[in-house]
Amino acid sequence: QVQLVESGGGLVQAGGSLRLSCAASGRTFSSYAMGWFRQAPGKEREFVAAVGSSGSVTYYADSVKGRFTISRDNAKNTVYLQMNSLKPEDTAVYYCAGGASIRELRIGATSTKSVKYWGQGTQVTVSS
Repeated sequence: QVQLVESGGGLVQAGGSLRLSCAASGRTFSSYAMGWFRQAPGKEREFVAAVGSSGSVTYYADSVKGRFTISRDNAKNTVYLQMNSLKPEDTAVYYCAGGASIRELRIGATSTKSVKYWGQGTQVTVSS
């Protein structure tokens, strides 16, 4: 199986940037699509971004398109989320996840069966 550990969260002012990392263990990492989700207190978990197994195909939620970039380095078993132009509404716990495809991850916020692996989460706080 795959174990996922996020890092890179913290406190940043609006307009600033952060890069989140998700380190994976397991030799089958390169066969999974990987994604990021987030959840703010009192709100539903939402899909943020996903990248296919090869790293060549990506998909973003409309709320982050043009500001966030997802990428992966299969040689390092790591997926990244570069977050630019951060807004207070981006404040949430961010989770990385693995699934069979980008399609499966896109519905992962509401269909837990579509996500095979979850990380423990890292807090991102954007101050105004």
